Amino acid sequence: MGGLVAALIALPYGLAMASLMGVPPTMGLMTSILTAPVTALLGRNPVLIGGTSTVTVPFLAAAVASYGPGGAAKITIVAAVFLMVFCVLRLGGFLAAVPRPVVSGFSCGIGAMMIISQLKSLFGLKIAAGGTMLEQLLRALGALPALNWQVTAIGSVSILGAAFAGRVWPSAPSPMVGITLAVAAGSLFGWHDKEVGSLALAPPPLAGFVWTPSDVLQVLPSALGLAIVTSVNLLITSRVVEHFRGRRAGLKRADADRELGAYGIANLFGGLFGAPFSVGIPARSLANVRCGGSTRMSNVFHAVFVLLFMTVLAGAVAHIPISALAGITAWMGFCLLEWSTWSRLALMRRTDAAAFLLTAASVLVVNAALSVAIGCAAYGVRWLVERVRAARLVHPSAAVPQRREPPVAASG
Repeated sequence: MGGLVAALIALPYGLAMASLMGVPPTMGLMTSILTAPVTALLGRNPVLIGGTSTVTVPFLAAAVASYGPGGAAKITIVAAVFLMVFCVLRLGGFLAAVPRPVVSGFSCGIGAMMIISQLKSLFGLKIAAGGTMLEQLLRALGALPALNWQVTAIGSVSILGAAFAGRVWPSAPSPMVGITLAVAAGSLFGWHDKEVGSLALAPPPLAGFVWTPSDVLQVLPSALGLAIVTSVNLLITSRVVEHFRGRRAGLKRADADRELGAYGIANLFGGLFGAPFSVGIPARSLANVRCGGSTRMSNVFHAVFVLLFMTVLAGAVAHIPISALAGITAWMGFCLLEWSTWSRLALMRRTDAAAFLLTAASVLVVNAALSVAIGCAAYGVRWLVERVRAARLVHPSAAVPQRREPPVAASG
């Protein structure tokens, strides 16, 4: 059931991400089909579901614009090699050594981002895409008077159904309950919304591209940047998912290296067919956990259901309203808002509270990967302040100028 709901969420998201990158929309779904079995077999986190992500869009879109469709395959393969190099050099432990308040802030920011990104579909708004999350929020709030009440009703039923099922029957697959109730309510009351639609599956050929000497200066820097950004995003997302499962232990260095190596091998395989880069996706992973997914088979079933949705089950999936899936994604984002951290924010150390708030805000204003660096910078500032204070204690004369006594006049 966890794999089923994760696959349902992957449908509109994967199609949209691939379109933004400039590759055929169905390639965003091929990423899940090709890479999920590899990450399920080799990865460290059994419930982490991967797929196309917004953090990879700028890199892959630029590669497609410069080199055509083969550019996405070229940068994906090179970035995958860098991930495997990070694994061999055992750099995962350094990338995963992030303080817990930063992880909580990242979780909160991702939750808010999941909610904001679904406002357009949830209310049937006609607003422009793109920009930061804060800009998207302002555009959505400005367009709220023109919302489509039927679309809003369908999305609201999915949210309320999932929330009620999760509270009354915790072991139930609450996201699936919300989607089912939304589809039933739409059919019963005649509410209409844009549907997922039919998807055509065609086996992708091996991607073709040519490597030239100029690519050393053009592709390698972009691929290295993609590898670093996705590594941080992948390992922090994995910790957030473990935190959501109730497991408070930090990510071990060996586990972090193993995760990077698994996604490196998976993306190397997917890149051969031109599939966009795969990263851990919070929405699908949390849906998997909420529906009871606990083993590696949930990741495999996620890929199997995506494949089935594009073949034998295409007719049934085609009539699912987009707003129902948007409601489920927004509800899971609401669950990620770290309410327990907000309730004890005043009791936290000032550095921890500042790191939490800076990370959460930076996800919305800048991007998810850079927000981690901004949150960690709070601890860097604290370290510098402590060094300065220690230096003043060791050398007080250098820190506090001594008052000079007036000269004593010589006696006659």
